[in-house]
Amino acid sequence: MKKKRFTEAQISLAIKEYEQGKKVADICRELSISSNTFYRWKNKYSGMDSEMLRKYKELERENAQLKRMYADISLDHRILKDIIEKKL
Repeated sequence: MKKKRFTEAQISLAIKEYEQGKKVADICRELSISSNTFYRWKNKYSGMDSEMLRKYKELERENAQLKRMYADISLDHRILKDIIEKKL
């Protein structure tokens, strides 16, 4: 199943519409998302404008990249440590 990507502006607009009194079912129908997705967005991004949301997503991507880099370095370190122990 193909995963849709929504822009920060679309997510922010959906949350603002909800805060202004629009029904969740109507918002979900317009965006073709489930109510679970909407409530997940609401819990995660509530109170953020589109600029803050963009920065937040950028930081999440950067954090994921740093975690991958740390895992690679940690694995390399463990391999080198095992090699040194075998030689002794």
